[in-house]
Amino acid sequence: MYTKEQMRDPNFMPPIGEVMPLGIQHVLAMFVSNVTPAIIIAGVAGFGFGNAGMGEAIYLIQLSILFAGIATLFQTIGMGPVGAKLPIVQGTSFAFLPIMIPLVDGKGVDAMAIITCGVIVGGVVQFFLGTVIGKMKGWLPPMVTGLIVLMIGLTLLKVGIQYAAGGVSVMGKPEFGSLLSWSMAFVVIIVSFALKLFTKGMLSTAAVLIGIIAGYVYALIMGQVSFDYVSKAEVFMIPNPLHFGIEFNAAAILGFVLMSGISAIEKVGDVSGITKRGAGREATDKEIAGATYADGLGSAVAGLFGGLPNTSFSQNIGLVVRTGMMSRHIVTISAIVLILCGLIPKVGAGISTVPIEVFGGGMIVMFAMVASAGIAMLADVAWDHRSMLIFAIALSLGLGFHLVPSALQHLPSTAKILMSSGLLPAALIAIILNKVLPEKMGN
Repeated sequence: MYTKEQMRDPNFMPPIGEVMPLGIQHVLAMFVSNVTPAIIIAGVAGFGFGNAGMGEAIYLIQLSILFAGIATLFQTIGMGPVGAKLPIVQGTSFAFLPIMIPLVDGKGVDAMAIITCGVIVGGVVQFFLGTVIGKMKGWLPPMVTGLIVLMIGLTLLKVGIQYAAGGVSVMGKPEFGSLLSWSMAFVVIIVSFALKLFTKGMLSTAAVLIGIIAGYVYALIMGQVSFDYVSKAEVFMIPNPLHFGIEFNAAAILGFVLMSGISAIEKVGDVSGITKRGAGREATDKEIAGATYADGLGSAVAGLFGGLPNTSFSQNIGLVVRTGMMSRHIVTISAIVLILCGLIPKVGAGISTVPIEVFGGGMIVMFAMVASAGIAMLADVAWDHRSMLIFAIALSLGLGFHLVPSALQHLPSTAKILMSSGLLPAALIAIILNKVLPEKMGN
């Protein structure tokens, strides 16, 4: 048995026999969430998963795995001021999806050059925000944070439904929404929610992964799985700099910069959460700044090779708290496992054999959980006339613009893309109103 001080010490090194399984637990807890944004972006853009260009989709999946590992090493090992040197697992961020989806919608693999531009610029901006992050803590009170998390879940549920019904490639065709498609999705949904409701520990943490495995087995029995791309995939891959090219786009740059600012502020909560709940102390300014530096650097480096932005994963913070082990060396093992998997394209090719309907079922569960997490955060808000007004205006306009993007057709293209994301206008409205409205308002 370890002492309480050892359990709470990020620098404590348990025996390797215990480090390995705990590190793999972290990989299992985040794996599905980590690759999901790549699958969504590829599908929305129109390459892979029922469309041509599956090789590019596999490459994007591989980058998500590889750079999750590299960014995690930035956090756990660090380089000078970069990195919190805490057991923080990094992974591909859901928060940027509402910004990326309008930028690539139906535009094919060529649209990834625009994403590359946004990821690099946003990552660089977030890196430099590490120098002033301590002064920005008050910009996201619980009401605004809860609204942002709720909006992420609500705006992405549409994608989960589309994928569960057969994917974007079959929309408008008779097979879209077929009984077979929904049966695969519902196997995932039922198994995932059952595990969340009736189990604890690792079974509950990895509920979506186990649900997807169950859905995959069902799809295999129904003859819906193809292994064509597994045999064609290479054994080893070195990522290419600017694989998708780079195209400077005002909407991408502005959208990613604004979201990077929000992500940087949320990083304060993640770091504070893991030190309070795992180590029983407040996070230091050095740890918060280092985590923000690592977040920005990890995203910028991923972008240089065509990857997507990353952030810390809250489910892994929960795993640290549940196991009671704060050792950053455990998460370093997770990072090494992710890097090794990210260099082997057959891993991504194996993931690509999962039918899109199975992923859709998993997305519905994940995005519903994100939305419910936002609601739980809002439950802690001391609601008064002022906060209810801010929340109502931000939610109604943000969600309304997302549901009816054609209402913005007379705006310049850059403004239309940013406003139709839903998340960005809701966040900005809430942040601005929270700053300008007087603290005391009439009832």
